[in-house]
Amino acid sequence: MWEIQKMPDDDLLKPGQKAPDSGQYEIVGPRGGDAGGKERTVVQGEPLPPTPKPGQKYRIVDKTQTSGRSPKRK
Repeated sequence: MWEIQKMPDDDLLKPGQKAPDSGQYEIVGPRGGDAGGKERTVVQGEPLPPTPKPGQKYRIVDKTQTSGRSPKRK
């Protein structure tokens, strides 16, 4: 028999919450399932944008690997 395992809600973020890390955030459905594979790029500390449908949330899928500091210009 198949068991459906729900992902913990701990790693889901609501639109408007500040992004804890820079990177790619996947939009997930109200119950944590796939919402079409759409992603948004968000910078650490910036609010997550509105989702296409009510009740959807975000999950980080790919953190940015840089230190977040730009090289100095000459």
